[in-house]
Amino acid sequence: MTIYDWCRTLRTMKRLRLPGGDLEYAVLAKLWELGTASVRDIHGQVGEPASLVYTTTAKVLDRLHDKGLVSREHRGKAFSYRPKIAREVVDQARARTALSRIFGSRPHAAVATLVEAVEWLDPKLLDELERAVAARRRSRHGA
Repeated sequence: MTIYDWCRTLRTMKRLRLPGGDLEYAVLAKLWELGTASVRDIHGQVGEPASLVYTTTAKVLDRLHDKGLVSREHRGKAFSYRPKIAREVVDQARARTALSRIFGSRPHAAVATLVEAVEWLDPKLLDELERAVAARRRSRHGA
């Protein structure tokens, strides 16, 4: 990724309106998987298994369109939807939002707890975290 691409991604993340919950994210994830889909396609794979009515799926796609996360165009009598934002951009923005909520304005205790949890899950992950922190520091200092 070039510096230009990285800066563009950061600008996008700052103004990005995230999916509003699990259902919006599930619909968007299905679009990332399929590339292009109609409401009927998405409803069959996301809405029906969740026992939702068709109009709920259509409304979710409308909200994602209003947020600028998907584009749509007429195909006959129906719309065809396509994701406008890469999954990585949305996932990174969601992670930052979640971490901001968890860490709050005084993150030291939360970070210590996170390190303990990572070590408890898998001690090797702690080594990976250490390497990631070191790589991040090197990249920030131009080394």
